[in-house]
Amino acid sequence: MTAHDQTDVTDSAPAELPEVVGVLGGGRMGAGIAHAFLVRGPRVVVVENDEAAAEAARARVVTSVGRAAERGLLTSTVDEALGRLNVTTAADDLAGAGLVVEAVPEDTDLKLEVLRRAERVAPGAVLATNTSSLSVSGIAAGLKAPERFIGLHFFNPVPASDLVEVVVGEQTGDDLVEQARGWVTALGKTAITVQDSPGFASSRLGVAIALEAMRMVQEGVASAQDIDTAMTLGYRHPVGPLRTTDIVGLDVRLAIAEHLTRELGPRFEPPQVLRDKVAAGELGRKTGRGFYDW
Repeated sequence: MTAHDQTDVTDSAPAELPEVVGVLGGGRMGAGIAHAFLVRGPRVVVVENDEAAAEAARARVVTSVGRAAERGLLTSTVDEALGRLNVTTAADDLAGAGLVVEAVPEDTDLKLEVLRRAERVAPGAVLATNTSSLSVSGIAAGLKAPERFIGLHFFNPVPASDLVEVVVGEQTGDDLVEQARGWVTALGKTAITVQDSPGFASSRLGVAIALEAMRMVQEGVASAQDIDTAMTLGYRHPVGPLRTTDIVGLDVRLAIAEHLTRELGPRFEPPQVLRDKVAAGELGRKTGRGFYDW
């Protein structure tokens, strides 16, 4: 396998998207990934654990597609797009999928469990993980065909985000890397290619900035809002690091920071203010309070 340029952002030629795309997990990220493919033509199968979770996942996608229609971003009708959506609790419905993307919580054992199930029922599919920090090569080691496994790290909110990290594992095939980049282009997004490493490019940089912003809050340097304003106006970041943390979830940021600390050392040690807020249930937008009140 040849080495890939870790910072390659050259647009790839669009590749024909698979006729059927599976998404494992229909939370905020999974629903967003389902939306991204659905509005570009494929049939999309979202697999959830139980009926309640499946109903919630379907509602997320329906709402998201409806908003896209209101903004004039659909090339079909809402009914036509949603007619290609199947939200199910049966993994067997993935049979025939050309691509299956997992978007379950950041737990290696859980990811392997759902990916192995997909590998059994859709043996011809490319498998991808949406992990933001876990080792793609480590997950691939537990699969039968690691050469057909790749990282596709989408960003929240998926419908509005232009970036996808294509994360190359140690055994990922060269042809698959180019195919994945073409799929990203076909979705109307931009791919960057990143070799598998802790936190990849985006999480590593984003978390580093966010952790320093948290330390500044903890030390009383400035308010959360003023720190964010420094980054939005001074550095033209569209959203400040603390507001972004609230949107992503403080619990998610804490888990990633702890993982990066184990892998890369104490520079990623989570500040006490982050640990305290998570312990108090202040997880950001999803609970109504984090570094901001929502």
